[in-house]
Amino acid sequence: MADVKIENVIKRYANVQVMHGVDVDIKDGEFVVLVGPSGCGKSTLLRMLAGLEEITDGTISIGGRVVNDVLPKERDIAMVFQSYALYPHKTVYENIGFPLKMAKQPESEIKKKVIDAAEILDLAHLLDRYPKQLSGGQRQRVAMGRAIVRDPQVFLFDEPLSNLDAKLRVTMRVEIKELHQRLGTTIVYVTHDQIEAMTMADKIVVMRDGRVEQIGSPLELYDYPTNVFVAGFIGSPSMNFIHGKIGEADGKRHFESDNGLILPIPETSAELGQGVTYGIRPEHIDIGEPGIAMKVVVVEPTGSETQIVAKSNGNLIDALVKQRIAARPGSELYYVIDPTNVHLFDRDTEQRI
Repeated sequence: MADVKIENVIKRYANVQVMHGVDVDIKDGEFVVLVGPSGCGKSTLLRMLAGLEEITDGTISIGGRVVNDVLPKERDIAMVFQSYALYPHKTVYENIGFPLKMAKQPESEIKKKVIDAAEILDLAHLLDRYPKQLSGGQRQRVAMGRAIVRDPQVFLFDEPLSNLDAKLRVTMRVEIKELHQRLGTTIVYVTHDQIEAMTMADKIVVMRDGRVEQIGSPLELYDYPTNVFVAGFIGSPSMNFIHGKIGEADGKRHFESDNGLILPIPETSAELGQGVTYGIRPEHIDIGEPGIAMKVVVVEPTGSETQIVAKSNGNLIDALVKQRIAARPGSELYYVIDPTNVHLFDRDTEQRI
């Protein structure tokens, strides 16, 4: 196990700069997820950590050793890719043991490590099979087994679940988290799926355009997003955003949208008349009276929850409620918003107020 320090890392391709002074501090044994939309630089950062990409400037350290010029095979890391990259002509046993064979370890040691890894990943009964005889989840576990036998200081995962169906992704999320709890090895995990990030990570690094937008625990990012981008990226369904300004009536301040919709706000340092972006998560909206009159546009029942899209003064607002709502498009209902759940952002800078 080892800590990882990424300090002021810059990456350029010719005259194009794609990483802009990235700083990430990963503690020994921590499960850190790099998350963001396509093209944000998360996979590039992971590849630089693995030694598959050269860095232009800055330093990367693993276990206190600067590895900028260290070959990938000498960094004591193991990487699991999006593609399983298994040898089709080798059995599960041979695939898992291959890195040990290449390292010229004795067969007795290879056998012990392969069996141990197979038992951890519930593959012991599949060791004689070939990849074509396995399901997608089993193949991904074989790829993980190949990484485990190396006993690395750091595991690197590059979107390992993106090729799996939705149900299997949930199962594999649990298995990878359980594996981390059992081994205690540092893990750096890349995904574009914020649900994966929220459910698996000790710490999340949200990236955009080669920059780090915010670092924190899943609930820190959910409760206290630093800007509009993080607020909209973390959470599903996405946070509602409405543009407007701070208004006042009867000595009490409120939010007034550009279309005249009045909504409650918490105590804030925002000035009267200041342009703001109002944020409220769908799951923080209740249905009842008294409340804000809304006209229903769409109702999406899922059984355990009901998602409602409703409109007022031209503003579409999503609500996600636990109860079953027998509302029809065109009917009226009332949104109840607790101002303590409201997020306010500066309209120009998009930073949290």
